[in-house]
Amino acid sequence: MPDTPPKSPPSKAPVLIDLDDSAEPASPAEAPPVPDLAPDIGPETGRAMQIVATLGARHPSRLARWFWGLALALFGAFLSLAAWNAVTGLIAATPLLGYAVTALIAAFALVCLAIVVKEIVAFSRLSRMDRLQSDAKQVLLDRDLVGARALTTQLTALYGRRGELAWGLQRFHDRAEEQFDAEALIALAETEILTPLDAAALREAEAAARQVATVTALVPLAFADVIVALTTNLRMIRRIAEIYGGRSGTLGSWRLTRAVMTHLVATGVVAVGDDTIGSILGGTMLARLSRRFGEGLVNGALTARVGIAAMEVCRPLPFGAGRRPSVTGTIRRALTGLFGSKEKPPAT
Repeated sequence: MPDTPPKSPPSKAPVLIDLDDSAEPASPAEAPPVPDLAPDIGPETGRAMQIVATLGARHPSRLARWFWGLALALFGAFLSLAAWNAVTGLIAATPLLGYAVTALIAAFALVCLAIVVKEIVAFSRLSRMDRLQSDAKQVLLDRDLVGARALTTQLTALYGRRGELAWGLQRFHDRAEEQFDAEALIALAETEILTPLDAAALREAEAAARQVATVTALVPLAFADVIVALTTNLRMIRRIAEIYGGRSGTLGSWRLTRAVMTHLVATGVVAVGDDTIGSILGGTMLARLSRRFGEGLVNGALTARVGIAAMEVCRPLPFGAGRRPSVTGTIRRALTGLFGSKEKPPAT
């Protein structure tokens, strides 16, 4: 066999690659962006408030209403029979203990009756507010001065016992006879009577928006933002109704919340994104903040919109021209500066 030449040891010298002299050296700024490995994460859409609006506007099916109605009826029937048998057995065995339990059951039944009466009164108040608003729209449409005077009489009777409105009511009474136009009379009622109530309702909406935005941004727990958004919006809607005089119970609050959310879903104002909120809060602020903070801002903005919609639903008079609160202004007052700003303070 021919002798094979021995292999030379590998060279440890550096490898040089000749570059084309005409090519410009690459710059890190020209490198392609790193691909997003989480394509399911999109721009901030206010997920928590979207879920709350969908749940609030959802109407139960007729089959579900029949199911729960029959289930509650059967449960009440069996509970009543069990309580009756237990009480009669106690009276037969131990009369004193049996009569004591009977007294407790009677007291519980009275409390339940009081709750039912309270709910009925709450529904009556809400119906009264709806009726006043509907009558006001019809009066304005017909330009009926007589109907407007009757409507404002009902309005002053509704708020006659509110001490904080005494000055406005007096001013309205002093100037009501000078109005000879239905629109002017109702506008006077809005200015003198409802302006303090509108300011208080707006404060509730702004406070709720700040709370939802803060919790969404700072609490990383799953579905915590949905729970906080739901409870905060329920409380806000109930307080706004109380401000305008439509105090509601538990069932009335759910009915009112469903009316507000149905109004929002129907008008399509629960869809808001980075472009809308960014224009309100200062250009590219959401791009500079983390995604969690941006989601908090969007949820807070949607809560402010829910508050304004609640004012429209709960108010005894529809908003006149130029009197409806600006959604942009409300969101700005509620959320601007909530998480601080990166701008340096001016030098002194």
